[in-house]
Amino acid sequence: MKSIGIIPARYASSRFPGKPLALIAGKSMIRRVYEQARKASLLDRVVVATDDERIRQHVRDFGGEVYMTYPGHQSGTDRCAEVARGLAEYGLIVNIQGDEPFIDPDQIDQLVQFLSAKSTLDIVTMARLLKDPDEVFDPNVVKVVFDKKRKANYFSRSAIPHVRNTPESFWPTQSQFYQHLGLYAYRATALQSVSALEASPLELSESLEQLRWLENGFQIGITLTTSKTIGVDTPDDLKKAEAWLEDREEEKHWSS
Repeated sequence: MKSIGIIPARYASSRFPGKPLALIAGKSMIRRVYEQARKASLLDRVVVATDDERIRQHVRDFGGEVYMTYPGHQSGTDRCAEVARGLAEYGLIVNIQGDEPFIDPDQIDQLVQFLSAKSTLDIVTMARLLKDPDEVFDPNVVKVVFDKKRKANYFSRSAIPHVRNTPESFWPTQSQFYQHLGLYAYRATALQSVSALEASPLELSESLEQLRWLENGFQIGITLTTSKTIGVDTPDDLKKAEAWLEDREEEKHWSS
C-alpha cells in the first residue's frame, strides 16, 4: 500500500503569523520539516498543503511539492483530506505537523509500519512516557490513556489517570502518564470520514480534535517513542529551537 506524507501549512497563525516561513539558522521552518519528512524510508511521497501563495512559491523555490487548498479549513486534518482526495493511489496518509522542524523520520516510519500491520485500526498516533512532573499537569501537554493492545481510550489536557487518595505532587511517581504527540497516520477512507464529522461535545470541551473521532467510534492506535519533539508555536519557541540546533551542532563539532 502506497503512503504519502502531507504537511499542512497556513500563514495566518494567531500566535505566530507567517510561521512556516520563519527562519531557523537561515533555513525556513517549512523547508526543515519537508526535508526531514523526505528522509522517512516508508513514505513514497511528501507534499505541503497550504492556502497561501507566499508559502506555495517558497516551497517551489526550494524544490518541494506543494498543493493549494481551500482557505477556510478549520484544521490541518481537513487540509490533508482535501489533498488526499485528489491522490487516490495512496492508501495511507501521514499528517505531519508543519511546526516541528526537527521531526524524527524514524517516528514517521514507525507510524506507517504500525498502521500497516494493524488491519483493525483506522488511525495511528504517537505517545511518549512523561518524566517531567510539571508536564503531567500542564494543560498544553496533551495526555493519553490506552489499553493493552495500544488502542486509545481517551485524550485529555488534564492529568490522566487520576490517582485516587494521593496528593497530586506524588502522582508522577505513583502512575505512568503519557504525552500525546500530534503526528497521525490514517487509512485513506478513515481520513475522509473523520474530516466530514461535525464537532463533538468532548472535542469542544477539551479543544482536542481526536476526541471527535473517538466519540464516533474510530479505532486509534498508539505507538510509543522515547524522543521528545520540538514544536514551534510562538516567536519565543523559535528562539528555543535555534538554541537547540546550535547546541546540537556544537556537540557534533566536539565529538568529530
